[in-house]
Amino acid sequence: MDLRLKGKTALVIASSKGLGKAIGQQLAEEGCDVMLTSRDEQRLQLTRQEIQATAQGRVDCHPCDITRPDDIAALVKVTRERLGPIDILINNAGGPPGGGFEQLDDQAWQGAFELNLISYVRIIREVLPDLKRNGGRIINVTSSSIKQPIPGLLLSNVYRMGLLGLGKSLAEELAPYNILVNTVAPGRVATDRTAYLDQLKADKRGVAVEQIVEEARRAIPLQRYGDPLEFAQVVTFLASGASSYVTGSAIMVDGGMVKGY
Repeated sequence: MDLRLKGKTALVIASSKGLGKAIGQQLAEEGCDVMLTSRDEQRLQLTRQEIQATAQGRVDCHPCDITRPDDIAALVKVTRERLGPIDILINNAGGPPGGGFEQLDDQAWQGAFELNLISYVRIIREVLPDLKRNGGRIINVTSSSIKQPIPGLLLSNVYRMGLLGLGKSLAEELAPYNILVNTVAPGRVATDRTAYLDQLKADKRGVAVEQIVEEARRAIPLQRYGDPLEFAQVVTFLASGASSYVTGSAIMVDGGMVKGY
């Protein structure tokens, strides 16, 4: 299948490691010119070099703290200057801290809002002029909590649902410009974030993390955690020219873990 990605420009947020890195690598291997970004400039440079080694497209990077509007504006400006108008936006961010309602103060709520909701809005706003001229793709990476709340992750449960509403609304608003907007939700994929959550649960219960991992695997019909590449392949398809009639959708990549429809 020709994904028709060669020569397209993709901006991939939070892409120095984990899911963002896997998405950037997959897009670059399909011929996209890819801008990587994160707050950790040293790790970002290493990731750029690693991805460029197998890429068919150009790979660049620029540091950005997506909770800072000025950083977002600078990132989009640099991407246009170095790689050209943006065709594909992959919105992604690290998860907020765990905790229940009584453990979370206003500062925690505000921090998660800045990182996991309004940052996506600001990035879309900056990229939108390019997409309106040429059409394109917006893919918002969220969490399986959009279908099934995760105990102990109240901040994620609340703000990821906001992104679901954002994606569904923008899919209708932006359809006249041939901009397709979708939400993609990972389940238990083997990343640093998943390892953090497993350890958090183990500490809370006073058990070994291996027990938590085994219990989680048993709850997944495929009996294993996903590989970041498996998630990235779904995102890459949605970003591609082969996906031309999918918009406003929320797609789970969870090995069948979530039991809701």
